[in-house]
Amino acid sequence: MSKEAQRTIRVDTFTGGLVGPSISMLGPVADGGTIVAESPPGCWGPMITPTFRGGHEVTTPVAVQGAKPGDAIVIRIERIRVTSIATASGTMSFVEGRYTGDPFVARHCPNCKTKHPPTRIEGTGPDAIRCAICGAEANPFRMTNGYTMVFDDERRMAVTVGPAVAKSLAKDAARVMALPKKSHQHPIVALCPADIPGVITRLRPFIGNIGTTPAIDIPDSHNAGDFGQFLIGAPHDYCITREQLEARTDGHMDIDSVREGAILICPVKVPGGGVYLGDAHAMQGDGEIAGHTTDVSAEVTLHVSVLSGLRISGPILLPQVEDLPYLARPLTKAEKEAAKRLADKFGQDMLEEVAPIQMVGSGANLTKATDNGVTRLAELLDMSKEEVLNRVTISGSVEIGRLPGVITVTMLAPLAKLTGLGLGELVKEQYNL
Repeated sequence: MSKEAQRTIRVDTFTGGLVGPSISMLGPVADGGTIVAESPPGCWGPMITPTFRGGHEVTTPVAVQGAKPGDAIVIRIERIRVTSIATASGTMSFVEGRYTGDPFVARHCPNCKTKHPPTRIEGTGPDAIRCAICGAEANPFRMTNGYTMVFDDERRMAVTVGPAVAKSLAKDAARVMALPKKSHQHPIVALCPADIPGVITRLRPFIGNIGTTPAIDIPDSHNAGDFGQFLIGAPHDYCITREQLEARTDGHMDIDSVREGAILICPVKVPGGGVYLGDAHAMQGDGEIAGHTTDVSAEVTLHVSVLSGLRISGPILLPQVEDLPYLARPLTKAEKEAAKRLADKFGQDMLEEVAPIQMVGSGANLTKATDNGVTRLAELLDMSKEEVLNRVTISGSVEIGRLPGVITVTMLAPLAKLTGLGLGELVKEQYNL
């Protein structure tokens, strides 16, 4: 007997680094229901916790009532409330001899060789992660330039701190990072990096890893076309083929406009869809140029609904209007009137009614990611790639989500085509058309 759908599901459990069909789902949540999730910090905490099978700690997926492969799930990001009062991050290097092929996925103790060894924190600082079996220092990563950062009560401003403050925060790292009770990661603040004190910045929280369950088991941080490349022919348990990488759903985007107020439309590749999230960040510029940014705990509220029959291979993003590239922003009434006068002057008797559409693309590098995004958009709109290239050039943009290979391709698309796909009302809702 199938379970009765719930209007609201609260999620406070996590997968241990994997996403895929082998992970049991919660729910289902009702079509049109709400998911409220505790999101633990992403990259650095799981990275320094060798038991994890991926570089993140994401929520247990939630099935959505009626979602089946070939549909899409509309995810409205209603709220992101940062709960951490401090975090730490920085650029990284790998420690040889502590992993097999991929330090995010296949870690082992350098001394006793135990795979995915249990570890504990002893003291503070870069050598604090110790194998619980033999006591050897077992962190497979080093920060080459790192910082500890604190937030104000309103979660609007942030400041990086010096070594003394970083060390005092490290002694209470789990509390200041507000790790969820059922999180199993080591808090990165315990390593107390403090190379660039006194930097002031603003908070602009977003979700780095959010979407639907891929059709194969995959490390959560590798559910994208760039990081997923490292799994092809890899010498560990999560080796896949190039063809299998097409089963991904590109949940790990690190696109800074995936924030409160955005609408994300994700492919359904397994029954129920399996909506999950994690890797919330306090702020990030386009590209995540340092490789990592400010991982935080957060409470996230999502509204989810099924869009039947919208067959897509990767996510569509409808960001807030101010996050759209200039040329792809909706035309104002005055602009439409001016365009009509111009068309009349030259005898052009037809003008398109258009609206913004943004497609996520991913690949081994930015060129391949752009081709992936353009191809996805062409297939969605039943246009040639050449037409999409022209439209993006004159009424849109390609923007970097994350190096080395996540981008967005945005353009003004004919509203009639979007309406025919079932996207018209969503676009009108998002941009007050």
